Parts: sequence; structure tokens; C-alpha cells
Amino acid sequence: MTVTEQVPATATAELYFQVQQFYAHQMQLLDSGRVREWAETFTEDGVFAANAHPEPAVGRAGITTAAQAATDAYAAKGIQRRHWLGMVTVEPRGEDAAFGRCYAVVVETPKGGQAAIRVSTLCEDTLVRENGRWLVQHRQITRDDL
Repeated sequence: MTVTEQVPATATAELYFQVQQFYAHQMQLLDSGRVREWAETFTEDGVFAANAHPEPAVGRAGITTAAQAATDAYAAKGIQRRHWLGMVTVEPRGEDAAFGRCYAVVVETPKGGQAAIRVSTLCEDTLVRENGRWLVQHRQITRDDL
């Protein structure tokens, strides 16, 4: 086996930048409570799967419902959540698709309290470009503690 067979395809600087910008925008939407707009960053038939949930949320409507319930529960407890993504890798999968992989740390800050890391996760996405914008077709979140 040659070295090039062992190493996945590398993203161009432009693709890497686009995915980084996409992730930053997407997480800021969720953390600011703009759930419907966040769900619009998934394809119409998108999937949000996590090892912390018994079943994946499927489709924008399902993803919106699940995310809104979680967002409302944290707001009711006075908790601000922030998602911090790092160690991002991007592999091109054709002209309009890519595989994104990153570590995501979720920080929770109760009103008047100290910020604390809540969970550490691995995020793996199948991304597709539709009408010039990146969308998540399938997201798998794996919490490190489960």
C-alpha cells in the first residue's frame, strides 16, 4: 500500500475555508436559539443521529422539533450553551460533496454561574452543496462518555 492510498483526499484551502465558515455559522445559529434557521442548514431529508438519543431525528421538521425541545429546556433552566468545534478535517467527495469530521465541546453556563464543559463529542458529517450553499445530509454525533 502506498502512502497516498492510506491518506484521505485533502481539501483545497477554499473548500476547507467554506466548511469552517459553514460550521461557525451553523453553531452560532443554534447557540443563539435560532433553531428553525439552524435546521435549514440540513437537507430536506437530513438526518441528525447521536449515540445519546435512541432514534435519529429525520428531515428538517423532525430536526427542528428535536432541537427546539432541547433549546427550550435549556432556556427554562437558564443555561446558555456554546458549541466549540475544533480539529476540523474535510475530505472532498466529488464536486458538490464532502465529509467533515471535528471534535465538538459543549460549554454550559448557568445564569449567574460558572461556565463548565458539559460534553466532548465527535461530529461526523456528510455535506452536500445545493444551490451554492453547504448543507448537512447526515450528521453522526458520538459523545465520548457514552
